[in-house]
Amino acid sequence: MQVTETLNEGLKRGYNIVVTADELAAKVDEKLVEARPEIEMKGFRKGKVPMALLKKQYGQRLMGEAMQESIDGAMSKHFEDSGDRPAMQPAVKMTNDDWKEGDDIHVEMSYEALPTIPEVDLKKIKLDKMIAKADEASVDEALANLAETAQDFADRKKGTKSKDGDQVTIDFLGKVDGEAFEGGAAEDYPLVLGSNSFIPGFEAQLVGVKVGEEVEVNVTFPAEYGAENLAGKDAVFECKIKAVKAPKAAEINDELATKFGAEDLAALKGQISERLEAEYAGAARAVQKRHLLDALDKMVKFELPPSLVEAEAGQIAHQLWHDENPDVQGHDHPEIEPTDEHNTLAERRVRLGLLLAELGQKAEIQVTDAEMTQAMMNQARQYPGQEREFFEFVQKNSQMQQQMRAPLFEDKVVDYVFELATVTDKEVSKDELQKAVKPWTTNNPISPASAF
Repeated sequence: MQVTETLNEGLKRGYNIVVTADELAAKVDEKLVEARPEIEMKGFRKGKVPMALLKKQYGQRLMGEAMQESIDGAMSKHFEDSGDRPAMQPAVKMTNDDWKEGDDIHVEMSYEALPTIPEVDLKKIKLDKMIAKADEASVDEALANLAETAQDFADRKKGTKSKDGDQVTIDFLGKVDGEAFEGGAAEDYPLVLGSNSFIPGFEAQLVGVKVGEEVEVNVTFPAEYGAENLAGKDAVFECKIKAVKAPKAAEINDELATKFGAEDLAALKGQISERLEAEYAGAARAVQKRHLLDALDKMVKFELPPSLVEAEAGQIAHQLWHDENPDVQGHDHPEIEPTDEHNTLAERRVRLGLLLAELGQKAEIQVTDAEMTQAMMNQARQYPGQEREFFEFVQKNSQMQQQMRAPLFEDKVVDYVFELATVTDKEVSKDELQKAVKPWTTNNPISPASAF
């Protein structure tokens, strides 16, 4: 194998690689020797077919495989000898298109090398860790929201008409073509108007009714209705209004607490306080991480592979365009050209991504199988009833695995840096924490959790 450098400008590299005909022939012979023990041919015992005959019979078939392995081997040896790490998949092209058996193979290879990452004294980094406690007002506000979700209903004044959102108690009897049908009748049925729990158009016709009234509700069963004998049919429901109740928030007491799995109101308040403080801790970590990335971005400068920056800028521009045009699905849209702002953000992402990857590699940080399994379980919950299919999809998709592994690795590296940096606890109020979070949630298109 002969390797000749043709380009060395910044991070750009170019090489001509020559795999000699003798090396290629040796590779074919190697593959024939490997396969020979299992080959049977008429007139010869298994494994005893002469090499010359094997080469005549199978040599051409193995030549393409041998060529690919020889080129791959030449590239691997080059990277091992040079110490280069390509930023993206190298571009490889065979230049002697008129190649025939007995000729050398001539290949052009080009790539951008990953830069040398400078050392960083992580102990010089100083960060504040914001700590916010759940105050009584926040707990009370959360309790009030829970009470709204667990709403009760109270009788309206006699003669008051029902409104959307009210609960009406009804007796009803449904008929199709004048005949009652199975499952079309009930007594003392509580129906919340606007809940869309009945056939489309049913609940709207009960808005404005009063206790004691008898109302006929005319509807059409949907064409795709589950019962074939009713699908697409017109129906009349005879309804008697027995109660009209207005919604009201549930009372904040021990009974409400038991509805949410707590022993009593004090225990529910304790659970709410823990949940709020967990949310505050998550927001505080995001702020701390953003400040860390800002500090690292100022501390370290090095040349960036243009291809990585270009690809990242294109991805950012594409993502933001879809955020602004949510109705457009897929990629059937005009070409999106990254702006200077996109390019600047892409440079930051690539720089910090390469730096954290280097720090993680030197610290021998790994994402464990248990951590990957937990991440898969968390994501699988988004697909109720299809958890198994999701697991199988991820197991067969290496790209999906990498997409899930990357943020886990990133967080572990960030935690590693937090341990080495000088971190000072800083007690703050909820409002102060919200103010610290606000700049990147409203003005920065990329959140700090994915800032590179």
